[in-house]
Formats: sequence, C-alpha cells, structure tokens
Amino acid sequence: MSDATYPEDLRYTSDHEWVRDAGEGTVRVGITHYAQEALGDVVYVSLPAVGDTIEPGDSCGEVESTKSVSDLYAPLGGTVTAVNEALDATPELVNSDPYEQGWMYELKLAEGADTSGLLDAAGYRAEIG
Repeated sequence: MSDATYPEDLRYTSDHEWVRDAGEGTVRVGITHYAQEALGDVVYVSLPAVGDTIEPGDSCGEVESTKSVSDLYAPLGGTVTAVNEALDATPELVNSDPYEQGWMYELKLAEGADTSGLLDAAGYRAEIG
C-alpha cells in the first residue's frame, strides 16, 4: 500500500477510522481508504449531532453502502463540534476522497484524551496486512 493511501500525518484505529489533529484540542475523524473500499459504494452516512458527547469505542453513526451498513466508532472521547454536512447530499465523497472532502465529524477532545494510543500509518498498514 502506498503512503498516499494511508497518510503519515494521521492516526488510525483498528476499527478503520482515521484521526487528524485539527488544532486547539480538536480532531477531525473519518474512515480509512481500506474501510471505504471494503464497504463499496457509500449511499448514506448517519453522523453524530453537534453537541453530542461520545466516549471512546461508542457507536456514534453509520455508513450505509450498496453492500452493507457499518457502525462508526468513536476513536476518542469528547464533544462533537462539527459534522460534514456535504455528506448528506454527496455521501460518495467518502469513497472518492476519504481523507479530505469525505471527513465525517470533528471532536473537541475530553480532558486528558489524546491520539498517542492510536496506530500510526505503519501500524495500521501492518494491522490490515
């Protein structure tokens, strides 16, 4: 897998979410290239609401594709500060651009939460084989 497929500046979960530091204690979350490829054509995305408080590992949304419906899991705890409203009209952005335009939501991290426990790109690539 190329580095472009799994950007080095992101952190990853074994549930196939990615996390990007957005500054000021906030992270942006989406699903990985591997996840969107496994799902197939994404037709609907259900996201948490702005203001929702989520805990690590919580199911906080769903991604529906032509093949299946998969839960979104919170990689870290915190409060949802933004959601990608573009996905309402164009959920296929998750397939075409999972790391930029296909992001899912932003999270203001709970006190003490950080990305150090998540996988780096090499660790994620090793996990998915």
